[in-house]
Amino acid sequence: MKILVVHQVPYRKIDYHLAIDHEAHDVTYVGRAERLAELPDGLRCRRLEAGPGDDLAGWIIENVSPGEGFEQLLSLSEDGVLLAWRVRRHLGIEGPSLDRLRRVRDKVSMKEALEGSGVRHPRFVAADAVPKGGSLPWSGRTVLKPRQGASSQEVVIHETAEAALTACRALGDPAGFELEEYVDGDVLHADGLVQNGELVNVVFSRCVRTPLDFAQGTPIASHQIQHDERHRVFAERVLRALEIDTGCVHLEFFETKEQELVFLEVANRLGGAGIVTSHLRHTGVHLPSHEIAIRLGWPRPQPQPASGRYHGFAIFPGHHLRPEEGYTVEVPDHIRNHPWVDKVHSLDGRQPLPDHISYQEWEIPVFIEASHPDPGVLRQILGEFILAPLVRPGETPTGPEDPPVNPGGAPAGPGGSSVRPEDTLAGPEDTLAGPEDRLAGPEDRLAGSGGPATGQGGAE
Repeated sequence: MKILVVHQVPYRKIDYHLAIDHEAHDVTYVGRAERLAELPDGLRCRRLEAGPGDDLAGWIIENVSPGEGFEQLLSLSEDGVLLAWRVRRHLGIEGPSLDRLRRVRDKVSMKEALEGSGVRHPRFVAADAVPKGGSLPWSGRTVLKPRQGASSQEVVIHETAEAALTACRALGDPAGFELEEYVDGDVLHADGLVQNGELVNVVFSRCVRTPLDFAQGTPIASHQIQHDERHRVFAERVLRALEIDTGCVHLEFFETKEQELVFLEVANRLGGAGIVTSHLRHTGVHLPSHEIAIRLGWPRPQPQPASGRYHGFAIFPGHHLRPEEGYTVEVPDHIRNHPWVDKVHSLDGRQPLPDHISYQEWEIPVFIEASHPDPGVLRQILGEFILAPLVRPGETPTGPEDPPVNPGGAPAGPGGSSVRPEDTLAGPEDTLAGPEDRLAGPEDRLAGSGGPATGQGGAE
């Protein structure tokens, strides 16, 4: 098969070679220099490099001819959803309509498509649809956010609808924004696979704090939870209403104190942060490989052995720190050696931090992977981790660079990560805490979490 890959997601997140036999298929990667540099040495493929300032879709249309005979296109990033439509149309490759794709990119379009579906969503108004001098059909807390944003960038929660309207009217270009009714509840996310319109694999997770907290510089966590048929039915209704029928899905929604489920947003792509790894360990399913197989019309791979545990991660942001002040990372031994910590990724204070919101484990100061047979205990563990002062501004290390040390004294692996000695999916026999020691539900959140768990900017 002749395959064109629009390469925008870091290679290590997808690992295309696990899904595609590059010796048997004719694969071309197109992308910018920094992405093409990630391709493994010796990988049999063609590389096409677009310039740093080029419109990627436009560059592909100019430089790749329909006569080259590409049979399939893979474009697995958030930005690649609409880009792929332009390239497919140029190359004559079948795919979803532009209207369907807009429903998974535009936050106004996706909620409009839910009307009449039985899925509750916040009341909303496109920012450019508010009449001059008009008002909103609600009065309380209101979220102003980009219609096609990600990672909670540029999301602001205003205490009143009037305050949000005032901010909205001050925007230079309100067409790219929406106003949305604030919802008080825990943020959950569903990550899985859709094939022929059927949700064939899914895992649900609950956040500790919110993506908006992370955007504002506060550590957050997420952990898998026990399957609840209410969550699955909710997800299936969303998929049907939005006509998402192929590939990975990352759905975010609220669960209120009354256990009502409220739609937040959805993406027809992989979730970010540690979702690929945690999903693989919990289910044995490597989401990128299965998505590629589904999109190419191939049989899905056989799942690997599952861990028998629930998995999650705690992440500490770095984008908010001032580069000129430096930063210090100190992960104490009781966390690195914790019996239910699977891996700790940490920078040492010398590496530059991203100037944008990033969930990537190799870019942020601290990223902790943990697991436990009981999701309630796992929530408590991760909740305690994100309250710890592991990252401090200033005091950049000046001494010789020593690698972090694994439990047992061995140097850590590449990227400053440490793993428990056996480096296996199996965990210790004993449990950390009994049911009486678990965190309570939505009504009793972690101290210092910044109030009710709401994150109406969307996650990873």
